[in-house]
Amino acid sequence: MKCLPIVAALLFITDVCFSQSQAEMNAAAAKDFQKADKELNAVYQQVLTDYKADTAFTRRLRISQRLWLQLRDAEMDTKFPEPYTYGSIEPMCRSSYKTGLTVQRIKHLKKWMDGIDEGEVCNGSVKIKQ
Repeated sequence: MKCLPIVAALLFITDVCFSQSQAEMNAAAAKDFQKADKELNAVYQQVLTDYKADTAFTRRLRISQRLWLQLRDAEMDTKFPEPYTYGSIEPMCRSSYKTGLTVQRIKHLKKWMDGIDEGEVCNGSVKIKQ
């Protein structure tokens, strides 16, 4: 009898978690990418704002971001070289992969927002943590 509530809860969770159609999963993955992309843009803009006095850095950051976007798109083309040939799951896979690349870029750019510990001799343009 003690197991009955646990079994009922597991069945409910399983039904709720795995009852999505492929279209719903594709939409959810696309939404995850949109969220990551929005965060990337916010982080990028914040870094530009934080370092606006350093015009050499901000000029190079803009170049770097443009090149990163080209690299991201090239990575997508490498992973999925023939669009719409990988089945109904492809949109979800594309969005998930693009989200992963975007999250990596966010982590990379946050170094300039967060700063690094004092004593790091190779900090370059990254500010020292306060």
